[in-house]
Amino acid sequence: MALIDCKFFSDTLGMASSVRVILPEHTTRQIGVASSNAADALRKHPVLFLLHGLSDDESIWTRCTSIERYVAALGLAVVMPNVHRSFYTNMASGYRYWDFVSSELLDKCRAFFPLSPRREDNFVAGLSMGGYGAFKLALSMPESFAAAASLSGSLDLTGLRERPEEMRLIFGDSSGISAAGGDLRALTRNLIDRARPKPRLFQCCGTDDFLLPSNRIFRDFITGLGFDHRYEEGPGRHDWAYWDLAIQRTLTWLTPDLQSVP
Repeated sequence: MALIDCKFFSDTLGMASSVRVILPEHTTRQIGVASSNAADALRKHPVLFLLHGLSDDESIWTRCTSIERYVAALGLAVVMPNVHRSFYTNMASGYRYWDFVSSELLDKCRAFFPLSPRREDNFVAGLSMGGYGAFKLALSMPESFAAAASLSGSLDLTGLRERPEEMRLIFGDSSGISAAGGDLRALTRNLIDRARPKPRLFQCCGTDDFLLPSNRIFRDFITGLGFDHRYEEGPGRHDWAYWDLAIQRTLTWLTPDLQSVP
């Protein structure tokens, strides 16, 4: 696999930005690492947009997991953007990170790298704040993403009252969550009402995670709405020991999609 740190100027944000990218590479001599086959390495790749949590950046997934090794045999590219503490939102008092991640990032990465634009080749996943961002992208743009995974996701933003000042900077007030298109349940209802395609959804959370109650609430909400939705909970905290295992389960869950790519 090729690991690329890309620095570029974002017109949306009006400043320099960064993204870390893993690209399939066909090799014959690298010891101990699975390789993409030659055909995979030459075509436009299916891609997983992998989102970071509140305190992290675009480097965290490669620093705290073996994501590069996990995707090596799948022919899957991975794009990891940096959105700081924005909750993947056009901030009330800040920058337009939703416009950045939902539009400019996709366009620029597809221009810079051989990434497929087809819906069936595009997936999104993330942890904590990134789990929220992953579901927000897939439920807002179901024509663009075939599947999304939330690992210990912050899926109920109205419950984030322990950070009132920060939430005010991002959303203005609690009503701003809906106004900014950030209410996942409202996005789900809108998707159903407009008969748009339903992305496959994977959701998991540790039983010792403080976000478990909000994950169970979203699980109960979406059950029965016609989504291909898989929910898992088991031993684990809000930490990388859990997420390193969870991203491997996520990739296994994605495998049927990847195997269907010609």
